[in-house]
Amino acid sequence: MSEKKHKLVDHANGPSLEEINGTVIVPKGKGFWKTLFAYSGPGALVAVGYMDPGNWSTSITGGQNFQYLLMSVILMSSLIAMLLQYMASKLGIVTQMDLAQAIRARTSKKLGIVLWILTELAIMATDIAEVIGAAIALYLLFNIPLVIAVFITVFDVLLLLLLTKIGFRKIEAIVVCLIFVILFVFIYQVALSNPDWSEMFKGFIPNSHTFSNEPAIGGQTPLTGALGIIGATVMPHNLYLHSAVSQTRKIDHSDEASVAEAVRFSTWDSNIQLTMAFFVNALLLIMGVAVFKTGAVEDPSFFGLYQALSDPSTLSNGILISVAKSGLLSTLFAVALLASGQNSTITGTLTGQVIMEGFIHMRMPIWLRRLVTRLISVVPVLICVLLTSGKGTIEEHEALNNLMNNSQVFLAFALPFSMIPLLMMTDSRAEMGEKFKNTLVIKILGWISVIGLTYLNMIGLPGQIEGFFGDKASSNQLLLADSIAYVIIVLVLLLLAWTIFDLYKGNKRVEEALLKEGNH
Repeated sequence: MSEKKHKLVDHANGPSLEEINGTVIVPKGKGFWKTLFAYSGPGALVAVGYMDPGNWSTSITGGQNFQYLLMSVILMSSLIAMLLQYMASKLGIVTQMDLAQAIRARTSKKLGIVLWILTELAIMATDIAEVIGAAIALYLLFNIPLVIAVFITVFDVLLLLLLTKIGFRKIEAIVVCLIFVILFVFIYQVALSNPDWSEMFKGFIPNSHTFSNEPAIGGQTPLTGALGIIGATVMPHNLYLHSAVSQTRKIDHSDEASVAEAVRFSTWDSNIQLTMAFFVNALLLIMGVAVFKTGAVEDPSFFGLYQALSDPSTLSNGILISVAKSGLLSTLFAVALLASGQNSTITGTLTGQVIMEGFIHMRMPIWLRRLVTRLISVVPVLICVLLTSGKGTIEEHEALNNLMNNSQVFLAFALPFSMIPLLMMTDSRAEMGEKFKNTLVIKILGWISVIGLTYLNMIGLPGQIEGFFGDKASSNQLLLADSIAYVIIVLVLLLLAWTIFDLYKGNKRVEEALLKEGNH
């Protein structure tokens, strides 16, 4: 064992996140609230992904352009997230495998490597949004030049090292505290804006205009606004993370009642935390409608929003204007942005470890894993800052905002490769047993959600690829963007067919093995 500890990169084929697996003791025979408290925490780590910096501009811009129309999209995204995260935590608790391990156990080595690379790209895409969010927050709060601020984000690896020394329960507590910081900042700003609550509640009911292709305001239609919100909300890495961190509680797997209790309380934890994430995203959209005058925010980047929160001419009422003059609104916004970036850093690193160990059975120390991913993610951000630094502030801000939005493209085509295997695994009696496999209602809702999200992501892909060419793209560039998008869609569908076929075969093998065992 001592020899193993000296290796920097090691072979891993043990339990998911072995250092923290089964380390949190849960009480036996205690009341509902005490038991829920013991199970609370993993849901917070997951909820962070649903309110990371990538969500901010999509929700605020959606509010600015279409008032409360897209509120129903935020609600639907949150309900789908609750369903998917319930299945992810159940998979981890019942099978004692995370999603990456479960997929790898049922598929070929070649496919395992392909899916690992795809998921790594998705994690790096979310990491780019976090680098940009944290660097901009440092620039806005402390006036640190952007290039230096980007380098400072690399050093959050030291913060992560410190957190690994204090125990997993304390990491969960820190994440919950940071979520409350974000929540209270937006509650305060929205409370001051005195929104039209009856209009807001009407927005929760979807109508024929919600996914419409018109009107186009500021280059955005309700459909592209809805796709942006969905794309920024449901993220593939959260499913891998939840299936791993749900195993941190110490339970007796030989006792079906203990497993059922763990599934029940993990679902409670997840749904409570995701409800908080829903409130944050709803508050962001309400900010777009009520905090600012309609059409006042011309620059939806973090810089533009910060500026708008300190500019009395963009704000909707006298109370907001008087608070804005003190600089409090914009400072609180930057603090929430920094909290959001730090939170996503913690969860992104854990997910990276889960997929590396699960798909390719390779383990490296958490600090090294973080350093490698962050350094790769920093490169495009640095190039972006350096290329535009001489062109003027507005170009620099626009370039960073476009980079963040364009990086989310990877999430659109990585998502089906986590959702469909998750659904197939949790639908299977061979994986879950009769008691824990999905009920008919969950199965139907699950497939509707997965097919719906995959379809929406695919039809939104041409628009996202077009975004790479900027606002003034020529007809040839638009044609090229659409051609690239359709090639990607075909490749995604082929890879998806390969994944489903491999998983189906793997499942049949397990069922046959179980049948033989039963006959003996």
